[in-house]
Amino acid sequence: MGRASPNAKNPTITDVAERAGVSVPTVSRVLTGAARVSPAKRKLVEAAIAELNYRPSAAARVLVSRRSQAIAVIAGNTSRYGYAETIRGIEIAARAEGYTVMITVVESTDEDEVDRAIAATLTQALAGIVVLKFDPPGVAALQKIPPDLPVVALSGTRETGLRQAALDEASAAEELTDYLLGLGHATVHHVRVPPSRRVDGRTTGWKRALNKRDAPVPPLRDATWDPKSGVRIGRELAEDPDVTAVFCGNDEIAMGVMRGIAEAGLRVPEDVSVAGFDDHPLAELWNPPLTTAEQDFAGLGRRGFQLLLQALDGTGDRLYSSERPRIVLRDSTAPPRARDTA
Repeated sequence: MGRASPNAKNPTITDVAERAGVSVPTVSRVLTGAARVSPAKRKLVEAAIAELNYRPSAAARVLVSRRSQAIAVIAGNTSRYGYAETIRGIEIAARAEGYTVMITVVESTDEDEVDRAIAATLTQALAGIVVLKFDPPGVAALQKIPPDLPVVALSGTRETGLRQAALDEASAAEELTDYLLGLGHATVHHVRVPPSRRVDGRTTGWKRALNKRDAPVPPLRDATWDPKSGVRIGRELAEDPDVTAVFCGNDEIAMGVMRGIAEAGLRVPEDVSVAGFDDHPLAELWNPPLTTAEQDFAGLGRRGFQLLLQALDGTGDRLYSSERPRIVLRDSTAPPRARDTA
């Protein structure tokens, strides 16, 4: 077969994989020498490279003896507070050790989109990868990373058999829910943000606290990541006189819920107590200031990078690092009082 036409689109690593009938990670291993590939597969990949006139990036040709000083961060989002702060923590820690950071965003769980994102990431010579496993796209991306590449997952729930840094969201959510019950609320309603899997740590902790006190477990209210979805839910909750306390999956949703409650003519916390999660920078400036759980996202990023660095340097076999968020009590929560239903 002849060389590709000068006017044709430059072939990609995905094109090579399809021509050779192998996976993108296999092509990456052939290009970087990062792991052994069977002679038969190597021959197929090399033939496809020649046929397509594929030119790998300079980074992909880095020799193993000159270990890459680059790491990749894979995330479902980069603008939300928790994501942005975590990435900032990773970047600061990596820069201090002489590493550069590249960021890949995976916006959905669509398999083709995840494959393309991973393929683009693997065209670079990487020392390792950090995955923000905060949402389903992060979970999907984690499953596609070659097993020979050092990887650390960052999340709010522990997963066995994986090098991981976590925030103990379940314990913090349990403590926060228990605090509301201790104020005298008969139960606590929960507005959930989209979970990474079927159940997340915040929901688990909320339910655990209710069960321990034999309190009724109300139906979940599902919000999107858009704070405006909290406004609608807040108006709906305000219509139920039995609702006196609400725990929200993050502070932005809590702010939306408080807005919806106010639009319905009720007051926080006089009529309904509202608590959030994360300690967003605006939480203490909100009116009233928001009771919440302070999550050190930047610290999570630093801890995650340190776990990755230990794996790269062979300086430790630690697989897990966890930190419990601190409960911050402010003016949005109070003991219940009878609501005027007249």
